[in-house]
Amino acid sequence: MALPEVVSREKWLEARLQLLVREREQTRARTALNAERRQLPMVRIDADYVFDGADGKVTLRDLFGDYSQLIVQHVMFAADWDAACPGCTASIDVISGNLLAQVRSRDTTLALVSIAPLPKLQAYQAARGWVVPWYSSEGTDFNHDFQVTVDASQPYYNYRDLSDKLDEGECAEMPGYSCFLRDGDDVFHTYSGYARGAEPLIPAYALLDLTAFGRSEDWEEPTGRARVMHGADPTFTD
Repeated sequence: MALPEVVSREKWLEARLQLLVREREQTRARTALNAERRQLPMVRIDADYVFDGADGKVTLRDLFGDYSQLIVQHVMFAADWDAACPGCTASIDVISGNLLAQVRSRDTTLALVSIAPLPKLQAYQAARGWVVPWYSSEGTDFNHDFQVTVDASQPYYNYRDLSDKLDEGECAEMPGYSCFLRDGDDVFHTYSGYARGAEPLIPAYALLDLTAFGRSEDWEEPTGRARVMHGADPTFTD
């Protein structure tokens, strides 16, 4: 196990200040990137998506409630599954009522959407104790349109054509986030992120990245540091 070099406080401070320069550069770069994201154009949603929810049939507009913005987490839960994917589950397990309240204080709300039928979603939600509203997109084109159900008729994920990676007849559910803005009753799509693009939304990674062991995953540098090495596992069960 290769632990960090042991040095004097003075040498540590010198190294820390050098890193601080780069951290500040990254902070400014991240701030600029966030501004560019906010400056993206948006697309009017003309499709009449109707979801199944706890209170019956609801439209995409209804998912906003009184808020102006909506974040949808596309949760991997196929119609023939009995549980959501472990990675999606781990990310939702840590969403508390307090976090929802903080998001909503900025005129924005959060909802989960999956293609599985509502009774399966409700049973799983109750078992996990989740507080985020969850809706079924069963019978709609929502998952196809936002490229989280991947098959021969919709082979794109993370803005890439996966046709050559799909087996004949294969249909895959994929994770991601999509953001929407409401102007009156008009709804617009502003952003979607997939794969590692949604990684900053996993709180445990943000905390672990501050430490000497990092995520303790076998792809990280420097190698051989953590006491127990793991694969790239967003379920944190490896």
